[in-house]
Amino acid sequence: MSQQEALKLFETKKVRTVWDNEKEKWYFAVVDVVAVLTDSVNPQAYWRKLKQRLIEEGNQTVTNCHGFKLTAADGKKRHIDMLNSEYIFKKNYSNLR
Repeated sequence: MSQQEALKLFETKKVRTVWDNEKEKWYFAVVDVVAVLTDSVNPQAYWRKLKQRLIEEGNQTVTNCHGFKLTAADGKKRHIDMLNSEYIFKKNYSNLR
C-alpha cells in the first residue's frame, strides 16, 4: 500500500492524517480528532474508554479502525487507530451496529 503522511490543522490543534493511494481515502488519527472535539486533557485515555464502551455495545466503528504506523510526539513510530472520513464525519453511528 502506498501512503503519504500529513498533518492537518484544526484551529490550533494538529490532526495526523494518512492518504491511501490504493483506496483513494484520507485516514485521520482518532485520538487527534478526540482531542479536537472534546478538549480532553488525556485524549488517549478518552479514546481507550470510548473504544471499550463501543465494543461492549457491539458498535462496529472500532472494527473499522485501521492501524497505521505514524510518528508520535516522541519521534517513535507507533500504531495509531485511524478512521477514514466516512466514519469521522458520520453524524449517526446507530446504523453501524
